Amino acid sequence: MTSSRLSIFPLSGAILFPGLQLPLHIFEPRYRALVSDALARDRKIAMIQPQAVAEGSPLFDIGCVGRISDVEALDDGRYNIILEGENRFRMLREIDAATPFRQIEAEMIDEDDDEVLSSAERASFESEAREFADTQGYSVDWESVARLDDLSLINGVSQIAPFDVAAKQALLEAPDIRTRCELLVQLMQFFGRRDGDEDRVTLQ
Repeated sequence: MTSSRLSIFPLSGAILFPGLQLPLHIFEPRYRALVSDALARDRKIAMIQPQAVAEGSPLFDIGCVGRISDVEALDDGRYNIILEGENRFRMLREIDAATPFRQIEAEMIDEDDDEVLSSAERASFESEAREFADTQGYSVDWESVARLDDLSLINGVSQIAPFDVAAKQALLEAPDIRTRCELLVQLMQFFGRRDGDEDRVTLQ
């Protein structure tokens, strides 16, 4: 399998899935340089989570390449961009690059865009999602949810769900939609317990 050299944006708590969008506000000089470089080449930026918040932390193995589909260049050098997810990748090694942003060598992961859930799996997931949303006080347009295909629904919830770094990484690494759906249900049950004193998701 051929490998690719990717410029990365290591951002804790942010994951991107193929076919989904991720809006980003770019203000640090090194990531402004990353966006400028991407715009001059192929418009691609690889999103991957660091394993810790410290500078230069090791990276998780799996991320997703995004293509800049929309960009707003601000007068002070900052950017507002929208990344369109294209393909998950597996990191092979980090490259000792001269650029201010980090670069890696990675191989792309083959995706099955035709995956579907059974009717029972879909119904069970939507039921669990409704309970989680109600418990957490989220307002959801369930009619719009019902019109989503399985892949868009499961990946979309995985991307925006208010879980911790490790949980979101586990969702990204799930090999197929059924595994990801099962994990989402478990996470909604686990994170959905509410602290009696505070209106927030809790692990206690």
